[in-house]
Amino acid sequence: MADVAREAGVSHQTVSRVLNDHPNVRGETRARVLAAIGKLGYRRNHVARALVTKHSRTLGVVSFDTTLYGPASTVYGIEQAARAAGYFVSIVSLTSIDRAGMRDALDYLTGQGVDGIVVVAPQRATARALADLPLGVPAVAVEGGEAGDVSVVCVDQAAGGRLATEHLLALGHETVWHVSGPSDWLEAEGRVAGWRAALEQADRQVPRPLTGDWSPRSGYEAGRVLAGMRNVTAVFVANDQMALGVLRAFTEQGVRVPERVSVVGFDDVPESAYFSPPLTTIRQDFGAVGRHSIEVLVRQLEDGRHGLERLVVPPALVVRASTASSA
Repeated sequence: MADVAREAGVSHQTVSRVLNDHPNVRGETRARVLAAIGKLGYRRNHVARALVTKHSRTLGVVSFDTTLYGPASTVYGIEQAARAAGYFVSIVSLTSIDRAGMRDALDYLTGQGVDGIVVVAPQRATARALADLPLGVPAVAVEGGEAGDVSVVCVDQAAGGRLATEHLLALGHETVWHVSGPSDWLEAEGRVAGWRAALEQADRQVPRPLTGDWSPRSGYEAGRVLAGMRNVTAVFVANDQMALGVLRAFTEQGVRVPERVSVVGFDDVPESAYFSPPLTTIRQDFGAVGRHSIEVLVRQLEDGRHGLERLVVPPALVVRASTASSA
């Protein structure tokens, strides 16, 4: 900064004012300082700045299995929202969820001096591990269920399950079969709850769910079972990747979609509009989840708000060609 001041012919304090967008700097002086910064390649020392201000302008994010579309899209939404709010992001992606792994991730991020932490908590084990959050560090859980002492931002998974099931019932199907996600995932649990509630409210049979692991392979295996059942006319699949596998199994077994069986997925991945047939699905607004999680965290950081918040993002039904009226 001293070098920039000498090059621009101004004081150290003037350079500081320019860097901090202080209004009391003449336009000509500001331009001269910015030209000196460009010429010298000056970059702020964020570590030194953090020592002075006690704020790093960095947020920590802990996530799990970012190879899956949902968690990956959630982390992307968080990162974009953080950058828009003027924060950098440090991400720790865990390969398995347990309290020891979560504790290590939290220790690493607090050791970096992050101002706050967002935990993407799609599994029950992750939500339980939130008990290890360091005292005094602002935090938000995404999809954290009933996270106790932590603010939560989530998509209304149960509402999504209801939307999918009610859409199929409105088309005249007697009941709706379900291919669920893994039982330890909060999102899978919510979608099952919404599916079951819609069927029970309509006084319809509630078939036993088939359980998958979010992969197209597990959807394919479930689809082979469903293809052999003549009474199946409608299927709600807990994510689009498993729905892709279901569609493949139906095609191989000569089960036409939607003429014989209607299929609804969940997530609205970019490829779902190009499945064969294009997939009716439930859209999650991951951008809104990211924005709200950062908004909640920034309120804690900048406004000193310590009250717990719970923000729920509504899902939306996207109707395409994989659903039709029951014959």
